[in-house]
Amino acid sequence: MNILLVDDDYYVIAALEQRIDWRALGIGTVYTANNVAQASEILLKHPVQIVISDIEMPQGSGLELLAWIRENNFRIQTILLTNYADFNYAQKAIELQSFEYFLKPIEFDKLMLIIRKAVSRAQEQENNEKAIREGHFWQKNLANNVEHFWRKLAGGSASAPVRGPAVARAMQEHHLAYSLSDRVQPLLFTLFPHNGSMGKEEKDLFDFALLNVLYELFRGQGSFAVESIFEHKEYQWIAVLKWGSEADLPLIEELCSSFIRNSGPYLKCEVTCNIGECGELAESGLLLRQLLRLDSEWTRVRNQTYRAAEELRPNLQSGEYTPPDLAALEALLQENRLSDFLGESVRYLRGMLSGRMLQTSVLGQFRLDIVQLIYSFLKDKGIQAHKLYSGTLNDQLLLHSLGSIEDMEEYLGYLVHTAMKYRDFAAQPTSVAEEIKRYIHAHYGDDLTRNLLAERVYLNPDYLARLFKRETGISLGSYIIQVRIAAAKQLLETTPHSVYTIAGKVGYVNYSHFSKLFKQEVGMSPNEYKKERLAGSVR
Repeated sequence: MNILLVDDDYYVIAALEQRIDWRALGIGTVYTANNVAQASEILLKHPVQIVISDIEMPQGSGLELLAWIRENNFRIQTILLTNYADFNYAQKAIELQSFEYFLKPIEFDKLMLIIRKAVSRAQEQENNEKAIREGHFWQKNLANNVEHFWRKLAGGSASAPVRGPAVARAMQEHHLAYSLSDRVQPLLFTLFPHNGSMGKEEKDLFDFALLNVLYELFRGQGSFAVESIFEHKEYQWIAVLKWGSEADLPLIEELCSSFIRNSGPYLKCEVTCNIGECGELAESGLLLRQLLRLDSEWTRVRNQTYRAAEELRPNLQSGEYTPPDLAALEALLQENRLSDFLGESVRYLRGMLSGRMLQTSVLGQFRLDIVQLIYSFLKDKGIQAHKLYSGTLNDQLLLHSLGSIEDMEEYLGYLVHTAMKYRDFAAQPTSVAEEIKRYIHAHYGDDLTRNLLAERVYLNPDYLARLFKRETGISLGSYIIQVRIAAAKQLLETTPHSVYTIAGKVGYVNYSHFSKLFKQEVGMSPNEYKKERLAGSVR
C-alpha cells in the first residue's frame, strides 16, 4: 500500500512524513510532491492507493488534482486538507468523491484514524476487484450476511426471543454454514462518550476507532471466533463469539476489563460490559433476549463488567421501592439548603444499589419523587418549573437518566443546580423587574401579554405582576402603555410615517384604541401632537 503527499509547504510535508507511523498503518512507500504537475507524474509512474493533498497551492489546486484522478479512472482514496472551512470547497470535494475533507491545523490522531479508514477502504476495493476477477464475488458479501443475520436475531429478540426454527430459517436465507449446535455467546457494550469527545462530535470516526479496538482486543485471544460486532442502537454494541470448546468466562471478563481500561485514554468514553450466557445457536434468541433484558430492566454502574447469568437471576425479586425520607428532603428545600438536598439524594441513590445494579423501574420511581419535590419547591416561589426545565439539555438528561447511576446523578445535579440558580435570581425582585423592563423596551411592537412576559422569567403570571408592581410602583400593563406611547411620540416627531402606521409599529392593531390611550397619556390626539411638533420645528 503506497501513499502520495502533496503540499507546496515543505514543513507540512515534513511533519506528515515524520509524525505519522506509516508502517503501523500498513503503508509501504510514502511519495511526496510540491505541486499538481509533480503529483500527476508520480501517479502515472507508480502504484498509489491513497493521496493526501492540500487544496490551496499556487500551481494548481488539490481539487484540480482530484478531478484529474477521476478523469483518468485512478481508483485512489483522496484526503483533502485546507485552511478554510469553505462550503464551495466541501461541495466540490463531495462531487469529486473525495474520501475525506480535513481542516488544518492538522490533528494527527484524527488524521491517522482517517488514513486507517482510507487504507481499509482501499484494501476492501482491491479485495472486491480480486473476488470479481476470480469469480467469487459472493465472498464480498459474507461479512455483511453474517452481520445482517445477527442484527435480525437481536432485533427480533428484543421483545420476545427468536426460537430455534426461526433461527434455522434465517441461516438458510443468509446462506450461512452454521450448525444449530454451534456454541455462541453474545456480549453487550454500552458506551458513554465524554462531552466534547470524538464520540459526541464525530461519531463515524468514533465508531471506526471502536471497532478497531474491539477486533484487535478479541481476535486471537482464545478458542473462539468473533462472528460479528454491530451497533444494536446508538452507543450500544453487540459482539457475538463462537466457541470451539467450552466458554472461558474468566478470559472474557479479563478482555472486558482491558476494554474498559483502554476506553478512557483511547476512545474518551466510559463503558459498561454485559456478558451473556454461552449456549447453542438454536437458543441464541433466548441468550440475546436475556442480555437485552439486563440492559433495559436494570441500571448499572459505569466501567463495570456484569455476567447476565449471575447478576440477573439473584435480583429478579428485588423490585420493591422504598422511598427516601421525603419529609426530611422537603424540609431541606424549604430551608433553601439545596446543596444538602442534592447530597442526601445522591447518598440515598448509592444506598439503593443492590450489589452493583438497580432495577430501572425502581430508579424511575425515585426520579419521580425527586422531580415532584423540586417542582413543588419552585412552585411555592412562583417559579414555573415546567417552563424552566424545558429545552434540549433537559430532554437529553432526562432521556439518559436511567442509563447508569452516573447518568442519574448528572440529572439530579442539573435539576438542583438549575433550581438554585433561578431561586437566587427570582429572590432578587430588582433583577426580575429589570429583565422584564429590558424585554418590553426591546419588543414594545410585539404582542406583550402577561403570560408571555412571565414565560421569559419562568414565573407564574400573577406572581410576576405582583412582584413587578411592588418593585417599580406601577402595574405591568401601565408600564407597557408608557413605553409604547413614548416610542410613538418619538416616531411622530422624527419620521414621516402616518399615525396609523405608527400605531402598528408600537403594538396597537386597533387604531381607535391607540388614539384613545395616546390622548389619555399625552393630553392630545396623535394627529394633534404631530401637528404641534411640526409647527414648532418650522418656527
